[in-house]
Amino acid sequence: MDILKLLSRGTKKTSNQNQQSDLKPASKTVNPQLFNDPTRGLKRKRNEEQPQLSQEDDDGLEIDFFAPQDTKKPVKQAPVPNELPETKLESPLLDEETVRQVLRSHRLKVTLLSSHDKKTAKVKKAKKKESVKPKAKDTKKQLFPQPLTSFAELRATYNISPRLESNLITQGFRIPTEIQLGSLPMLMDPNRAIPALAAEEFNFSTSNGIDFLGVAPTGSGKTLSFLIPTINNIMRWRAEDENQKEHVLEAIIVAPTKELCHQIGNEGRKIAQGTGVKIVEMKKNITLPTESLGADDLTLENESDGDNESVSSDDESDDHEVQRKTATKTNILVTTPLVLQNLLKSKTLPTVKSLILDEVDVLLDDAFRSQTVGIWSACTNPDLRLTCWSATMGSHIEGFILDQLKSRASPERPVPLIRLVVGLKDTAVPLVKHKLVYTATEQGKLFALRQLLHPKSSSNTLPFMQLPFLVFTQTIERATALHAELKFDFPIEAGGSSRIAVLHSALPDAARSKVMARFRAGEIFVLITTDLLMRGIDLVGVNGVVNYDLPATAAAYVHRVGRTGRAGHDGGVAVTFYTTEDVAHLKTIANVIALSEKQAGKQEGEGMPKWLIDSLPKVSKEEKKKLKERGVESRRGNKAKITSKSAWERRKENNRRGAIAGSKKRKVEGSEANVSRGGESEWGGIAD
Repeated sequence: MDILKLLSRGTKKTSNQNQQSDLKPASKTVNPQLFNDPTRGLKRKRNEEQPQLSQEDDDGLEIDFFAPQDTKKPVKQAPVPNELPETKLESPLLDEETVRQVLRSHRLKVTLLSSHDKKTAKVKKAKKKESVKPKAKDTKKQLFPQPLTSFAELRATYNISPRLESNLITQGFRIPTEIQLGSLPMLMDPNRAIPALAAEEFNFSTSNGIDFLGVAPTGSGKTLSFLIPTINNIMRWRAEDENQKEHVLEAIIVAPTKELCHQIGNEGRKIAQGTGVKIVEMKKNITLPTESLGADDLTLENESDGDNESVSSDDESDDHEVQRKTATKTNILVTTPLVLQNLLKSKTLPTVKSLILDEVDVLLDDAFRSQTVGIWSACTNPDLRLTCWSATMGSHIEGFILDQLKSRASPERPVPLIRLVVGLKDTAVPLVKHKLVYTATEQGKLFALRQLLHPKSSSNTLPFMQLPFLVFTQTIERATALHAELKFDFPIEAGGSSRIAVLHSALPDAARSKVMARFRAGEIFVLITTDLLMRGIDLVGVNGVVNYDLPATAAAYVHRVGRTGRAGHDGGVAVTFYTTEDVAHLKTIANVIALSEKQAGKQEGEGMPKWLIDSLPKVSKEEKKKLKERGVESRRGNKAKITSKSAWERRKENNRRGAIAGSKKRKVEGSEANVSRGGESEWGGIAD
């Protein structure tokens, strides 16, 4: 054996191992919490002796198997999923100092945005006459509600259904995330969670419930935060009213995409199993009765393809001309805004008591605002409560929600609006590593993406990223072109072209569902998509995200990157390609990365250098608006086509196509000229 080959092989292997050790693949963690610093906010005394942990205790790797066992200490056994833990109702609440410490350690900030108080309104009117305007911080009051330190407290403190608790244990939920820790007590029982002294001090009441805004990083468990209180409240309402029908529409969950609706419906059915609460996803073949909307049941048209799961196989018919209608009943309706708004028109939903807006910053943006407000207006129940959720929340969205709530509020039944923010507002997940890669041109992007697909030890410009991962593009045309360019990059031994797929809104619903199912099953390694999968989709196994095209806004970057590093899974990578045309729009993305790295505890200059942010040009409001509406203009149409061919090859191919088209055109013109002359040519053939 050649000693030089052996040494070089060993050197390459070592460098590759060092590169892989920099970023590990996404692995499951026991604690799904993003922030937990018990020393945050504590007042340390000088003479107080702090216990110091040894290196062995800190690592927890050295175990003495021959040490004598301590029989006095009881051994804790994990609870059986099917058995309920022994809990006592009305457990004691935490004192005020402990509550403040827990909220600070998890970086939770609870703010009272509006209490609908007449006195505060008079003060605001009086201050308007003055020249000095009050700051926004002066009108917001911080609250310190009771936290939820364990899911076992839901039964002990807030008396949820035993069956609902059993489903949570079966699903493996033990430790709540930050958004669940702060929101569940207030949504389950605000009178018990919010201190009475704070309500008296700020002059508001929680006897009629609360309206809620939840702002938390992507993948932090927001879906479970609104499903648990909604299911438990429906069970409680049904138990209080004996004359109530078995299934009455009492809650509507609105989400921007069909994929997100399908995911929410699946998660809700798992938690509500055996509780009697039914969850239905809104589809085009679901119709509402015209005579009494909301009081009667929803009806479902049974189509011959059997696509809807709510229809049994016994209702199938060979006669395609006659559509049979089967009545279906539901307690919770999960829908996109357009589908429900088209069916509502001028009708109302008087039985709905809970309206949940998931990804509220999109639902109340210009694209969906009229549809969402129409659904909101159709819910005419005086006891309607609103909960809004998102990872990004602009001040204009909060102001719009506040104005709408004030216009609907009754002076006899005031309801406060409370906001919960986890960590820093509008920042990415702290567990994700961010990387900006300059590629100069569009061809450079394609070359860099192929380097991620086929990593080499000699490449130090790109981080190591394990499959599977997502690739985001600006338009549907670019996603399709990129898929056509890369679909033969995987060898046949690895599955070939079946390992890469494309997903966008132009595909049929059946094709979109099939692609998502294959990607979740691990059959697809690389999924090329648009912003369709940007929000809310829970893909735990995704190890990375590639922004092939620069996101249109900072919020879009936060949501794209949030597809990895979810639920406390470490090892996610976010790579963003940018060209010369993207430099003018890069500063907002760089600021988000800097804030995210600061939130993750990195020192200044360790990740995104400050000199790079300062050197980037500022983005004007007009440019931000154009970028949000149309994206980078150089990527629209055929200005920047995704292809590996050179400009000379594309010009030659274009000229060849033009020559063929011209030849066909001349033939057509020649045949038309013959027809115009009566179909006779110079030589008509040999006569009989």
